[in-house]
Amino acid sequence: MQTPALPLPESRPLVPPALRGVLPVLLAVPALVLFQWALSGSEFASYLLNVMGVNIILAVSLNIVNGMTGQFSIGHAGFMAVGAYIAGYASLQLKEVALSFLPVAASDQVLFTVALLLGGLAAAACGFLVGLPSLRLRGDYLAIVTLGFGEIIRVVVQNTDAFGRALGLSGIPQYASPSMVFFWVFLVVLAARRLAASSHGRSLWSIREDEVAAEAMGVDTTGYKVRAFVFSSFFAGIAGGLFAHFVPIINPGSFTFVRSMEIVVMVVLGGLGSTTGAVIAAIFLTLLPEGMRSLFGALGTEGSLAQRVDQIRMPIYGLLLVVLMLSRPQGLFGTREIWDVLPKWLSRKGGGRA
Repeated sequence: MQTPALPLPESRPLVPPALRGVLPVLLAVPALVLFQWALSGSEFASYLLNVMGVNIILAVSLNIVNGMTGQFSIGHAGFMAVGAYIAGYASLQLKEVALSFLPVAASDQVLFTVALLLGGLAAAACGFLVGLPSLRLRGDYLAIVTLGFGEIIRVVVQNTDAFGRALGLSGIPQYASPSMVFFWVFLVVLAARRLAASSHGRSLWSIREDEVAAEAMGVDTTGYKVRAFVFSSFFAGIAGGLFAHFVPIINPGSFTFVRSMEIVVMVVLGGLGSTTGAVIAAIFLTLLPEGMRSLFGALGTEGSLAQRVDQIRMPIYGLLLVVLMLSRPQGLFGTREIWDVLPKWLSRKGGGRA
C-alpha cells in the first residue's frame, strides 16, 4: 500500500507582495546618490553620461511604438523638441522663484521636476493630437506624417520669439545631473517592462503581429496605438527637458530628421520590441563615436592629420553600423530580452568546452 504523497510546503516569496512595487525605487535611489557622488569630479564624464541617459530614454520610449506596436514613427525628435523648449522656457520663468519652506537646492530640484513634467505633458498632448488622426494610417504613410510633424515643430520654434528663433534658447539653469537623468532612465525602463507584461502590452503585441486579426478579436487597435504614441511622446518630452538642462543652448538644429533617425537606428540595432536591447544599443551608439574620436585623436595630434582622421571617423562609424545590421538583421536581441538570450549563449559556450 502506497502512502499518500505529502503536500510540499509552500515557499514564501523572497520579497513580500506589498513591497514589490516600491522595491525597485528603494534600491535605485541610494544607488543613484552613490553614482552622483562618484562622478562629481569629472565634468566630461557627467556630460557623456547625461547624453547616454537621454539616448536611452529616447530609444526605450520609441521602442514602445516601433517595436512593441509595430508602427513606424520617424518624428521622435519633434516630441523631444517640444519637451526641451517647454521645459526650458518654464525653467527660465521659474528661475527667480524660491520655495521658502525648502532649502535652495531642494527648491531648485522641485521646480526642475515641475518644468520636466510640463515638457513631458506638452509632448504627450502633441502625441495625442498627431496620433489620433494619423495612427489610422499604416506603414510608410504613418512615417510620412510623423516626419512632417517633426519638421513643423522645427519651423515653429525657428519663428517664435519666445523660443529664441533660429538662435535658440539660452540661459536655462543647468539642473540636470547624471543621477537625475538615470532616475528617469530607471522609470522609463520600469514602465516599459510593466507595460509589456500587462494586458495592454499583450494588445500592443497582437497589433504588431497581425492588426487585422487583433481587430477581429475585438482589440481597439486605433485606441491602443494612440495610447502607445502618447506614452512614447511623454518620455520623449522628458528626455528633451533633461537635454535642455545640461547643454548651454538648445536650437532647432538639435532636433532635425537626422536626430530622429539616430534614435530609430538605436531601436532597430537593439531589436524591435526588446527593452534591454534598446538600452544596450543606445549605450553602444553613444560611446562608439566618442571612443573613435579618442582613438583617432591619439593617432594624429598634428593639425592636418587630426582633421583627416576626424573626417573618416563618421564614415567608419556608418560602416560599422552596416556590418552590424548585415550580420544581425533582427537586431542584437530580436524581440527577446537580455535575460532570455544570455543563458543560451552561456550554454553554447559551456557545451563547446565540454
